Amino acid sequence: MRPPLRVWAWTAAALALVVAAALLWRGSDAAATVSTTAPAVEAPAGDLPATLGVRWTAQATGPVDVAGARALVAGPHGVRALDPVTGAEAWRYTRANARLCDAVVVDGRVVAVFRTTGRCDEAVALEAGTGVRAWTRNVTYEAGVRLHATGGVVLAVGSTGVVTLDPGAGGTRWRQSTPEGCTVGGADAGPAGVVVLQHCDRTAPPQLRLFDAFDGTPRWTRDLTDPTSTLAAVSELVVVAGDTGVEFLAAPDGSPTGTLDAGGDDVLVSAVGDTTLVLADGTVSAVDPAGAVRWEAPAEGLPSPSPQAPADGVVAVPEAGAVVLRDLAGGAQTGRSAAPGLAGAGLVDRLGPVLLTRQADRVTTWG
Repeated sequence: MRPPLRVWAWTAAALALVVAAALLWRGSDAAATVSTTAPAVEAPAGDLPATLGVRWTAQATGPVDVAGARALVAGPHGVRALDPVTGAEAWRYTRANARLCDAVVVDGRVVAVFRTTGRCDEAVALEAGTGVRAWTRNVTYEAGVRLHATGGVVLAVGSTGVVTLDPGAGGTRWRQSTPEGCTVGGADAGPAGVVVLQHCDRTAPPQLRLFDAFDGTPRWTRDLTDPTSTLAAVSELVVVAGDTGVEFLAAPDGSPTGTLDAGGDDVLVSAVGDTTLVLADGTVSAVDPAGAVRWEAPAEGLPSPSPQAPADGVVAVPEAGAVVLRDLAGGAQTGRSAAPGLAGAGLVDRLGPVLLTRQADRVTTWG
């Protein structure tokens, strides 16, 4: 006997629902997302060997950082976490249907912003050590947004203003737009607060404004004298670099505290604890919170920024073909490892027996 007509109708409807569900799944965010996790690990222990060689290299199309004993490498569609010793992938978060706008590490988390339309409209926070997702939020940032961070604050920088995000819960803390007719020439966040460099007149020098990092209260505004000035760093000092040199400004009121006769586009700045490190013309200058130079030494790179000084008080400073361990307070050499082929190291991270050099397009581990 043939089944009743109603059975055929139910079967056809069920098949249609299955096909529709499959099509919806294939086009969904869930289907386009690859999210893996890994157990947390301790940083590798040991000392740098007497001679360093390349262990592995990974290409990057976005920011590279180190956190949770992982090397974090950004690509066009997300972030991967790699083992610093072997280079093996520990976890990843990628979106095939979205482009990564930018990512930043803060408070043990990776905060990444993705573009699914014409704007950067989705943010996600991942635990740096494990890849476990902490939260996901919708945002409304412009396509060219850049992220910076300090403890408890993620700073999203656009062309006409800034927005701060709470990395703990994902909510917006505050927004600040530039005055009408002005554009953002750069912004950064640090212990001093959030600093915005803005241009309001093509014939006038840029202007600096400092805001409280947590509530956005304006603290001070200062006109700069060098029209080529760029914002280099915000730490215990506000550091500005231009053709006339590097200038240090006091965080409480923006008053000048010191200068370095080193200008141009090749100035690299990193803050470790309360020491600001400035690399220019093959020399690193260690500057104290008062703007005075503590020590100087040859260098071709700098230790990565860190709000706390290393527990042993020693930083790794790359030179041409070598890595020198120096006392952060006084600059005295405490160790040295040969590194044939090491040049233009950029920012470096020392994790026990390995050294990570991170540049705009790659991360390399030496050991």
